[in-house]
Amino acid sequence: MAFAESAGGGEPVTPRESAPESGRRSPAPLLAVCAGYFMVILDVTIINVAVPVVGRDLSASLTGIQWITDGYTLVFAGFLMTGGALGDRLGNRRVFCWGVVVFTAASAACAFAPSAPFLVAARLVEGLGAAFIVPGSLALLQQAYPAPAARSRAFGLWGSMAGIAASAGPLLGGLLVSTVGWRWVFLINLPVGAACLALTLRHVAPSPRHTARAVDWPAQCAVVAAVALLTAALNEAGRRGWSDPAVLAGIGLAALAAVAFAVREWLARSPALPLRLLRSRAMSGGAVIGLLFNFGFYGMVFTASLDFQHQRGFSALATGAALFPAVAMTMFASVLSGRLSRRTGDRPLVVFGMLLAASGLAGWAAAGADPAYPLLVAPMMAAGFGTSFALTGSTATVMGAAPPTYPGVASALFNTTRQIGSATGVALGGSLLATGGDYGAGLRISMAIGALAYLTAACLAWLCVPPKPEQP
Repeated sequence: MAFAESAGGGEPVTPRESAPESGRRSPAPLLAVCAGYFMVILDVTIINVAVPVVGRDLSASLTGIQWITDGYTLVFAGFLMTGGALGDRLGNRRVFCWGVVVFTAASAACAFAPSAPFLVAARLVEGLGAAFIVPGSLALLQQAYPAPAARSRAFGLWGSMAGIAASAGPLLGGLLVSTVGWRWVFLINLPVGAACLALTLRHVAPSPRHTARAVDWPAQCAVVAAVALLTAALNEAGRRGWSDPAVLAGIGLAALAAVAFAVREWLARSPALPLRLLRSRAMSGGAVIGLLFNFGFYGMVFTASLDFQHQRGFSALATGAALFPAVAMTMFASVLSGRLSRRTGDRPLVVFGMLLAASGLAGWAAAGADPAYPLLVAPMMAAGFGTSFALTGSTATVMGAAPPTYPGVASALFNTTRQIGSATGVALGGSLLATGGDYGAGLRISMAIGALAYLTAACLAWLCVPPKPEQP
């Protein structure tokens, strides 16, 4: 399928629906991009409650069940940098649309999978489509909303999609599995994907292309290997323990691949991720902040889900409802932070959000061995609000520090570090719950470590996030 883009480094063609810079921008580009991003993140969590039923229905082995969930995450995280590089070279709208088509078609294949191996293969393709969608989503928002205030609001709503999808996934998945069956976990992507593609082609302007920039395939292979090996090792650490030889080997090989990537980028004439970009305190610091708050938030969601289901006896549907306080705060916080950023700048918002989230997880850790559920509502609300409140500013910081010719790469860097943070938080939380002698103590330690990660992010934000968006 061909999607027209503007050639060279020229200005993108503005659709006739777009308002002048002084007026209000159409919300259609925001709806299109957020629909694609929501669909991608929802697929990470919605499958969790469906996996046991899928395994029984398709007679899948334990390894097959693990690959149904982990295969998608590995490919998604591993190919984010490739998706960003292709978007900058071929046009971010084009690559975004390719990703939507691939993701939607793979979702249909998952829904009608006749066997477990077929479903695993379709999930791998789904992950590839997701890796093309996410980097282009931020680049398209930056293109569609050039005014700082409108861009901050757009980034805020984009960021809230992650928290809503992550927390609502178990609730929606439990509802679908218990009513219409597990195949609808994938079928719901079809109308969303079709609407996303139609809105993007109709309302999002074609993106500039930089065809003279060659794709550095050796570097892309190195980063795919590094991220995939690290994600796999972290996933296994939650099940096998951190001292397992396979986990240590995976981490070691990931480190070697990362070194190979850095050496290649240092020597390449047209690097995939120019190392000079990382000299920007805003870009490199913003990427690390994204890693830290994803570590805290997704570690909390994962360990809280296990606590509600395994220790408190909640059903999958009740667990999703129990996590709703964290979800409810994300949308409100993102809208509020987007509106405040023009007055306050990004730094105070990110610092305040990280401190608030840290207080939430610290409150959970201090609540005792077996606190009543009402005592956990406020900590979950604080973590959800603080994470979403800070995400807007950190996203604007990274994208504002990116040169105009590298929006896809900057978005891919930010989202890759966030995926690593998510995988690390889940792996560490699972390991603490599995290996600790006291389940409650493991849960409290996990929350305390998450609070420490938020505090570290707050300190880093004070040093790295500029008061106003950085000009590349």
